[in-house]
Amino acid sequence: MNLKGKNNVNLKDSFINLTQGLLYTDEFKRIDDFIQHGRTSCFWHSVAVAYYSLHMINYFNIKCDARSLVRGALLHDYFLYDWHDGADWHNWHGFKHPNIAFNNAKRDFEINDIEKNIIKRHMFPLTITPPRYVESIVVCLIDKICSIYETFKRKNTYVKLKAIFNLT
Repeated sequence: MNLKGKNNVNLKDSFINLTQGLLYTDEFKRIDDFIQHGRTSCFWHSVAVAYYSLHMINYFNIKCDARSLVRGALLHDYFLYDWHDGADWHNWHGFKHPNIAFNNAKRDFEINDIEKNIIKRHMFPLTITPPRYVESIVVCLIDKICSIYETFKRKNTYVKLKAIFNLT
């Protein structure tokens, strides 16, 4: 995997610098206990969305707040429950989890307006209000791409990404 983006930016170093104070916290690591799509945990789904969102803004030279983009992407699915357990209220997971993730993120971390918008609007168009910031739009798009990949790949997702970051 090429770690240099189109603009010759070392994406691994940039990603690690932008995620300091969040990625390695015990609070954030809790999301590894929950499956998101297929066999991919919420942790790896969120890391992938954050990393590939950073890759996208670098590749297309999109001007935005990279730190907010990455942090919002990491926290977009910080809902902290197993939505596959069959509980009746989980039938509406797609509609409800952005607000649950936002409330959990607000409780456990300091988040800014861009990060808030990323978390609350990443399910557009399922949630009616569209994203407000370019960072929110990027995360919304990359989240859909990663979700499709995880759903159809089913196993051994993000092998190269896991090797790069060696996170467990």
